[in-house]
Parts: sequence; structure tokens; C-alpha cells
Amino acid sequence: MADAAKYVVVTGAAGGIGQAVVHTFAAAGYKVIGTDRMPAPEGSPCSLWIEVDLERTVDDAAYAAGLMASIRTHVGNGALHALVNNAAVQLLGGVDSLTRDDWRQTLNVNLVAPFIWAQSLLPELEAARGCVVNISSIHARLTKRNFVAYSTSKAALSGMTRALAVDVGDRIRINAIEPAAIQTPMLAAGFAGRPDLVAQLESAHPAGRIGSAYEVANLAVALCSGKLGFVNGACIPIDGGIGARLHDPD
Repeated sequence: MADAAKYVVVTGAAGGIGQAVVHTFAAAGYKVIGTDRMPAPEGSPCSLWIEVDLERTVDDAAYAAGLMASIRTHVGNGALHALVNNAAVQLLGGVDSLTRDDWRQTLNVNLVAPFIWAQSLLPELEAARGCVVNISSIHARLTKRNFVAYSTSKAALSGMTRALAVDVGDRIRINAIEPAAIQTPMLAAGFAGRPDLVAQLESAHPAGRIGSAYEVANLAVALCSGKLGFVNGACIPIDGGIGARLHDPD
């Protein structure tokens, strides 16, 4: 009898890191279920694409239940081996400008939704002895001005990763990845026309460069493999060494 197909669910699958995660899991033999508020990018290898209002899955239980039912129907007799909670919003602002809606949206998308999705798909993940990978951020530990809401949500996501690993025991494994600057279309747009700032950003990392989305994706796939079965409740930096750097004057 042939082995059941291995499935992975990826949220935020249309973004720079999301697309890298989708393609890397597909290349590793997984059937990928991609979700995003945007349509599927051209050439996406996903076996199913669902356009999702992620924040609504927090506020509308019936809407969330319908989405989970669609995922279960598509998986069928296969096995759900992994959930990658990659989707996030980054609303910048400080104490004088952040609104209640900024906080609500940030925490719902970046923190509560990953919990709801892991909770909802836990039976399927447990049946496959599967994994959850939460894409957190270096901002969980180190941050800068105007990232108050985003860094708070990522610090909470990393904390939730550790707590859930303890809570579920050996039923599934749950880990997080904490990237620093990663080369994505969003980052490129933010530095458009400013090669001097790009050079500064690269040199700020001891590795001397910005990270690749595929480096994040490769780590996600590795965390879901049986070869790293003892890694659980870990929040792994992929930051080019910047997290070890003290920015005092030379």
C-alpha cells in the first residue's frame, strides 16, 4: 500500500518568505495548501489555494470552521504533517500614534490566528505526529523605534511557541524561526532608490549580507523532518549574527 501523501498548510503563502516556503516544501515532496488574502502567484505549486481573511478566522468561528473543513476535505486520506504560520502584518508607529485598531489587527493576525490555526488543526497534526513552525522575528528579542506593536506580537508568538510545546507534550512538535533582515519584495520596496541604506543594512549583519527567504524556508522544512525530532519549543534565530552584535561606537 502506498504511503499517504504528506500535506503542509502555509499561511501568508503569497509573500516573499511564504512563496519560498511553498516551493521548498513542494520540492521536498509535500502537497502544499497555501492560504493568503491575495490570489495564488503565477506558477504556484500548491495543490490547493484558499483566499483567506486571516483576521476573520479569529473573530468569526463559523468562518474559521468552514476553512478548516475545506482543508480537511482536501487532505482526505492523506496526512497533515505541518502547519507553517507565516502570515503577519507590520503596522509601524510609536506610543503617540498607534491606535486601538492597529493593536487589534496586529495581535489578531500575528499572534491569535497562529494559535487558532494550530488549535483547530491539532487533531490532524497529531495523527501524523506533525509539526507547527511559527515564523516569528528578530523583533521578538531586539527591536527599534516605531515597531512597538509588531515587536510585541512577535515576542508573544515566540513565547507562545515555547508554552504550546510544553502544553501539548509529545503529541506534536512546535518551533519558531526568528529571522532578521530577509530579501523579499517588501524589503526591496522599502529601500527602493536607496542603495546606501541597503549597504548599511548589509554591513550591520556580521555575515555581511541580508538573508534569503529560501534560507528561512529550508530551516522550516528541516524542522519538520524526522531528522530533528528532538528540537521542540525552540525559537531559532536566522539573523546573520546581528543578534550577537553590540552597537556601541568602535
